[in-house]
Amino acid sequence: MMTSGKNYSPLPSVSGAGKTVVIVSNSTWNIYNFRLPVIHMLLESQYRVIVIAPVDEYVSQLAQVKNLEIVPMREMLRNSTGIIGNLLLMIGYYRHYRRYKPDLIIHYTIKPNIFGNLAAALLGIPSVCVLTGLGYTFLHKGWLQVLTGWLYRFSFRFARTVMFENQEDCDMLVAKGMVSAQKTVVVNGCGVDVQHFYPNGQWPNPEKMVFTFIGRLLIDKGIQEFVTAAKQVKEKFPRSEFWIVGGLDDDNPAHVDRSTLLQWVQSGVIQYKGFTSDIRPYIAQSDWIVLPSYREGLSRVLLEAMAMAKPLITSDTAGCRETVDEGKNGFLTPVKNGPALAGVMEHCCALSPEQIHQMGRYSRIKVEQAFESKLVAAVYRKVVRDIL
Repeated sequence: MMTSGKNYSPLPSVSGAGKTVVIVSNSTWNIYNFRLPVIHMLLESQYRVIVIAPVDEYVSQLAQVKNLEIVPMREMLRNSTGIIGNLLLMIGYYRHYRRYKPDLIIHYTIKPNIFGNLAAALLGIPSVCVLTGLGYTFLHKGWLQVLTGWLYRFSFRFARTVMFENQEDCDMLVAKGMVSAQKTVVVNGCGVDVQHFYPNGQWPNPEKMVFTFIGRLLIDKGIQEFVTAAKQVKEKFPRSEFWIVGGLDDDNPAHVDRSTLLQWVQSGVIQYKGFTSDIRPYIAQSDWIVLPSYREGLSRVLLEAMAMAKPLITSDTAGCRETVDEGKNGFLTPVKNGPALAGVMEHCCALSPEQIHQMGRYSRIKVEQAFESKLVAAVYRKVVRDIL
């Protein structure tokens, strides 16, 4: 388990009886899909756990977690950059925190890390900020990047601990003076349940080679490079197929518009499978999982593919390269380079089924040793114990 600033290792469960931990994010979707291992760890350790987040269609699944309390956050607008809207958001956090009087708050995503953390500071409540990636604002230079950097620098002064999901993000913010190295902890992403994601014993159709992109349809995920590479590879290997699995995200500035998606589908090269709440069938039917992202915290999709014994093709960048041992369970490609990605895909088309299966088996072993959800939860357990 990688760490920075402090030395953490898995520990036995501790008792949190009588203490309350609040978990805050920008959506119940985010909580349900990425934070359940931490929630289960806290509940098993006898903490009272409250989730504060805007409610979406995933609230019904989240509500099934026994003893978990959910508080809707009505004041949050994901794409709002206005002063008044963010001030109201901070006031909303302040009111919730004052009402529930938690002993510790764990913040995820940008706005909770800034405005939620500041509200906690005003009330004297210990807070942990978790950066799951640097996001759109750090990938695109401009006033928003400068403003976000300044707000991070100010907010993190009041956080008890700042957690990162890859070492490079941590090193970058420390070097920029946004956070003290002594406050930082690096954890291997959000973890993956290797019992839920596992090889099902079925292999893809040997008559074709399927390359699958899974994720929100965002430019920053490298989807344009995926499509560019697919067109090139399809000409040389007609039996290759290129799937896109994921939903549109119109609220994100880097979203793919619907007319562009329609053009990709009409080209006959791309098969768009749409959004699904269970990606396991698509992973199982794929030969390769491809994520040419510009930067990640630590990609959950890649971890899930590894757990299902699939080889990877991903970018040589933070949050992606950590999942690949070059040539052993996949290949790394330069960021924003469609032709280079195509070259890697063409090489993969020439590999034998046994070579591909062997790389997939290596993926499974690697994820069990470093990225399993219980290992990640153990790091959070130690962070919480040290504060409380």
